Amino acid sequence: MEVTGRLVDASNTTLFGTLSVDGVELSCVYKPVRGERPLWDFPDGTLAGREVASYLVSEAGGWHVVPPTVLREGPFGPGMVQVWVDTDDERELVDVCPPAKVPPGWLGVLRARDGRGDPAVLAHADVPELRGMAVFDVVANNADRKGGHVLAGTDGRIYGVDHGLCLHVEQKLRTVLWGWVGQSMTPEVLEPLRRLRSALDGSSGDFRDELGEHVTRREVRALRTRIEALLKAPCFPEPSGYGPAIPWPAF
Repeated sequence: MEVTGRLVDASNTTLFGTLSVDGVELSCVYKPVRGERPLWDFPDGTLAGREVASYLVSEAGGWHVVPPTVLREGPFGPGMVQVWVDTDDERELVDVCPPAKVPPGWLGVLRARDGRGDPAVLAHADVPELRGMAVFDVVANNADRKGGHVLAGTDGRIYGVDHGLCLHVEQKLRTVLWGWVGQSMTPEVLEPLRRLRSALDGSSGDFRDELGEHVTRREVRALRTRIEALLKAPCFPEPSGYGPAIPWPAF
């Protein structure tokens, strides 16, 4: 791995790099554990593992919203390494805009005022891929789904990144994807939940063991509890009311 740059605005050390093997190169993001900023509500040194566990959850459920992610050694020690996503800058998925300029078909999340005091709306597109990402965030208990963490890839797919604040046992869901609150989940939306539950309940225990390399047993049990809650009450949940519903900043 060769480090080629750094995202200086990130709260934790986030490096750009290139992976090379047998003449094939791949751009990546590398977040070394030693560069993680301590947080009061997440155990120190666990964010890289949570990113990997979130990828495993996304794959097991069939959402495929998290780019391929592994935990491996790098120039600055062990860390999370994730495939870089080339983005389509012409395709907006989440935005803050004046009320009269919300794109047709988009769902409003909240109304506020901008720095000049003018009305503004936080809104997002209403597409199946984002709906699936919203369900994934509930299950993963994502505490940091900012608008800038939702990427429109040049390959036409939608990706989510920055999952270090996921899979806590306590309710911590903070997201900009609240547009479907109260709506019933269709069979297509529920199928990944059943697939993920089946993976967790597998008799071999391989998937549970794989998750257990990155998060605690309590966190794995809490993951299953959240899945069961959605399957028993299959509608998009409301904010819990116990803390901020949207991460700050929202982008």
